[in-house]
Amino acid sequence: MHCFTESLEVALAAIEMNFYISFSGIVTFKKALELKEVAQKIPLERMLIETDSPYLAPVPFRGKTQSAGYVKHVAEEIAKLRGISVEELGFATQPTFTSYSI
Repeated sequence: MHCFTESLEVALAAIEMNFYISFSGIVTFKKALELKEVAQKIPLERMLIETDSPYLAPVPFRGKTQSAGYVKHVAEEIAKLRGISVEELGFATQPTFTSYSI
């Protein structure tokens, strides 16, 4: 679910339907407490990290034009929330697909 901003309940229901939950710069915002909880509690293997360029730049670039390079700030925030390294988060959120069909 692109640019997820809903509750943990909605995230878990989406995961039950085989969706991934994608976090943007919003998770770095001070008042995004409910979203931070979702980032802490959903399974890493169902998580994606995005930039949503050109909008929703993470702290410390909030209010500026987004850049793909800022995705590291989203990853750092989620890793901090979960008490894991950025490397562990990166490895877990790197999607692997064994087949692809349209």
